[in-house]
Amino acid sequence: MGYTGPLFDKDRIFTNVYGFQSPDLKAAQARGDWDNTKALMAAGPDALIDIVKASGLRGRGGAGFPTGMKWSFMPKEPKPGKPNFLVINADESEPGSCKDREIIRHDPHKLIEGALIASFAMRARACYIYIRGEYIREAQALEKAIAEAYAAGLVGKNAAGSGYDFDIFCHRGAGAYICGEETAMLESLEGKQGRPRLKPPFPAGAGLYGCPTTVNNVESIAVVPTILRRGASWFAGFGREKNEGTKLFQISGHVEKPCVVEESMSISFRELIDRHCGGIRGGWDNLLAVIPGGSSVPLVPAAEIMDAPMDFDGLKAVGSGLGTAAVIVMDKSTDIVRAISRISYFYKHESCGQCTPCREGTGWMWRIMERLREGDGSPELIDKLYDVTKQVEGHTICALGDAAAWPIQGLIKHFRPELERRMTERNGGAMLEAAE
Repeated sequence: MGYTGPLFDKDRIFTNVYGFQSPDLKAAQARGDWDNTKALMAAGPDALIDIVKASGLRGRGGAGFPTGMKWSFMPKEPKPGKPNFLVINADESEPGSCKDREIIRHDPHKLIEGALIASFAMRARACYIYIRGEYIREAQALEKAIAEAYAAGLVGKNAAGSGYDFDIFCHRGAGAYICGEETAMLESLEGKQGRPRLKPPFPAGAGLYGCPTTVNNVESIAVVPTILRRGASWFAGFGREKNEGTKLFQISGHVEKPCVVEESMSISFRELIDRHCGGIRGGWDNLLAVIPGGSSVPLVPAAEIMDAPMDFDGLKAVGSGLGTAAVIVMDKSTDIVRAISRISYFYKHESCGQCTPCREGTGWMWRIMERLREGDGSPELIDKLYDVTKQVEGHTICALGDAAAWPIQGLIKHFRPELERRMTERNGGAMLEAAE
């Protein structure tokens, strides 16, 4: 087991996450970015992949798949006319998630340098950064940083003096949640409607324009140069086994000071909130529940989350997930049924409609949630809703169906008495009116 926090300033990867310094190239170089990148690349593609594997880095976009292993799936000898590509997911459309935008607007050169090194490791000749359409200022900051990198010879022909030719492009999305799914993102990049593809073939075999492609999250790529400079063992020294490294947590909701903060993986929820957010609004006794990884993961009630380690396995053990580490805190003033109903409406609205269980099921789930919010129905309706979530979960091409089902399943699991209380109050009131 590695170190589980709190993180010392000397160990922070994102030293300008709050934008106190300039994001420009000169300031980034003063912070250590682009420091002899050529020497890092001199190790060779296979060695770079081995270092990333040894670091224990898992994808920071939600799925948590081992990054080095994902890179190793790419062809080592691209076929003529079928170049390898890297696509960076900067869509960040998960409600509650706002870490990637901080990297892009305050530390964009970490991302660009990481894109170069990752592309070199995967023999990718070009990288496309797919950025969320609403991130207007962030896209401008990223485009400026890319232009600076080209002007300095850090990307383009003979990138960073390495002898490797590499191009990087910023592509603005149109603001669709579904385009955060990797194959829907590839469809959108190709100018098509953003709808997930059936797999196989997987992107590493046939991705963007039918070429081998790897899709990674912004944070997953941005940490790579620091891992290479400080060593795989340094990064693996944080967090529990299979949950290594540092992580950007985005904490919102009913805390005294919402924030985005970098901490070591596996830090406890209580320490994370007390140290960086000033505690729960109204004190710890006022905590109701937490959605620990963005709106698509099940909520966890206060008693179970307080001392839980904030990592992939720790949150899985309490029936939820780390996701993007978008921590949404809800105190006892929250109408928990209304909150989950609002999330249900979001997924109904964002479904691309390609799969019948999702197209029809998300509407069903939202309509039943609205009835339960008003206390309309009998306990059998709760069972029917749970059955509908199971018909949607695991029966769609992408994970949006799961994302729509899990918040409701968490509500039923932990707050069924609240749903039944509303029914009792409403039905009791109706009986009283009838008697009068």
